[in-house]
Amino acid sequence: MDQKTRRAAIYSAISLNDVDEIATLFPKVPFGLMVLDGDMRYLRVNERMAEINGVPVEAHIGKMVSEIGSHTGLVLDPIFRYAMQEDKSLEDLQVEVPSDSSGDINPPGCLLVSCFPSRSDDGTVQRIHAVVQDITEQKLKEVAQDERLRFEALLSALSAEFINTAVAEVDTKVEQGLKTIYDFLGVDRTTIALLSPADDRLHSVYTYALPGIKHPPEIVDSHIPEWVKMIRQGEMFHIEDIDDLPDSQWCEKKYCKEMGGIKSVLFIPLCVGGRVLGLFSAVSYSRKKIWMDLYIQRFRILGEIFANVLERKRVDQNIQKAFVEIGQLKDRLEAENHYLRDKIETELKNEEIIGQSTAIKHVLLQVKQVAATLSTVLIQGETGTGKELIARAIHARSDRKDRPMIKLNCAALPSTLIEAELFGHEKGAYTGAATRRAGRFEAANGSTIFLDEIGELPLELQAKLLRVLQEGQFERLGSHTTVNVDVRVIAATNRDLALEIKGGRFREDLFYRLNVFPIFIPPLRERREDIQALVWSMVREFESVFGKTIERIQKKTMESLECYSWPGNIRELRNMIERAMITTNSSTLVVNFPDMATTTRSQNVSMKEIERVHILAMLEKTGWRIRGKNGAAEVLELNPSTLEFRMKKLGIRRKTAQHNI
Repeated sequence: MDQKTRRAAIYSAISLNDVDEIATLFPKVPFGLMVLDGDMRYLRVNERMAEINGVPVEAHIGKMVSEIGSHTGLVLDPIFRYAMQEDKSLEDLQVEVPSDSSGDINPPGCLLVSCFPSRSDDGTVQRIHAVVQDITEQKLKEVAQDERLRFEALLSALSAEFINTAVAEVDTKVEQGLKTIYDFLGVDRTTIALLSPADDRLHSVYTYALPGIKHPPEIVDSHIPEWVKMIRQGEMFHIEDIDDLPDSQWCEKKYCKEMGGIKSVLFIPLCVGGRVLGLFSAVSYSRKKIWMDLYIQRFRILGEIFANVLERKRVDQNIQKAFVEIGQLKDRLEAENHYLRDKIETELKNEEIIGQSTAIKHVLLQVKQVAATLSTVLIQGETGTGKELIARAIHARSDRKDRPMIKLNCAALPSTLIEAELFGHEKGAYTGAATRRAGRFEAANGSTIFLDEIGELPLELQAKLLRVLQEGQFERLGSHTTVNVDVRVIAATNRDLALEIKGGRFREDLFYRLNVFPIFIPPLRERREDIQALVWSMVREFESVFGKTIERIQKKTMESLECYSWPGNIRELRNMIERAMITTNSSTLVVNFPDMATTTRSQNVSMKEIERVHILAMLEKTGWRIRGKNGAAEVLELNPSTLEFRMKKLGIRRKTAQHNI
């Protein structure tokens, strides 16, 4: 017979006032049985009831209910009095009994009580028959089951919430999850700390706390070294009373006191695929928290839920970062491809810098000095002197030589388009901008950009260029997003920037930013001793192009080339040699010089300047020897004193060419 059936049999016997049956059941049933008189005094009690009250059977007789069993009696007395006064049977009442923490006896926590009034022959209620069952264990099991179901429902809800969460909302959802756990566990603070890839230390990232409760430090490793060691090994840790920590964890005990008096702690490692990402912690300040056994293993599931969503966020961020990098690389490669095609089409075939003059040797020395640095270079010289060739020489000798040098001629584009060309543009930034495009500064990231004809840059763009030089930052046209670049700038101009600054056409602060290392390229007329080597180099180059062979150049022709003023410098010389190669039909190069009068008129050059150039050429040719055999005076068929007078009048004196502005 099970307990429910037995209890029903007792109820039946009592309700029928079957005294013999009741007497038979008293010693046999696992329930507490009692008989009370009208004053709530015990007339009879069985052993089980004595056990429930914690008082021997004989000590009950004659005593009132409220006098026996401390809290038990105080709970039962009003129930029995109500049944007697109302002459009403009460069945299966669940009664909570408070714990007696001060005494030796700790009574049951929950009782199932039934009581039945017993009447005399005249119908008067004289006694109470009562049945009391200790259902504490059963109740605890039910509570545990309910708690387990609640916790599992919580885990299920969190898991479902995180699965459907967009990566952009993960931070908000994690913080909400911490609050949910905080409420469920009844703690004072919940925290998630993550291992940083940068320094491999635990950084507090998310925290939800009761107002007034201290947040954990940003980096926790040094404060709780033993606990961190356990977490790194994937171990879970919990303690109900910090005072019970072993001596080896003195640092942790100190931390708990410094944080305002932490009493209880729980740590759960956050793991994905056997890899520890960080930890989840819950702490209690207000009371010592008993971490129920039924939660302990499920806490690991909680850690996995948080770990999975945080790992998904990390992976997604890495993917997005990779996509951005791929997009940037694609833009850069497209830009480089465009500029490389331009380079192939426009670059001089012969990259070698030819010449042995003092002036060009000084320029090459400057190239060698500055190439290995990241300093900005300003190249100045007349048109056609080879400023781009010097820029390429600097880049080729730098640490950035493996990346192409990006070039932009600031005079080649209208001012309305040069900004988009330099800094790029977004789709729809202006009419015709059908797609997003990286500018030349982005294409030159990690390399060198050559800004030719910098003096032609519109004044409104000079401030933007100045910011790139100062901070390495700019925004694409039509965008508010800042782009960071690492670009070495080489600029070139044939203008006198000092005059441009005075005229308000060039920013003085930009000039000083560009003029970190100035290089002045001398015009060809100041390095006439290099002309012969240049001519033969160009002849050999064009021989393969036109399928011709040149064996000699007449001395008179070479002297004429050396004496010519070359207002167009090396570019003009190259064009003249190319034209001569086309028209020459023999092994001797025939050069047709332009009409001097036409040249003079076209350039508005005076006869005085022509005389000056001619005398300079002869002086250079004779090594500045004026007197004696083969001296300049003899070659010019002048008296040495006359030549010296003409030199003084024309301002001719021997000096080293200036290379800096």
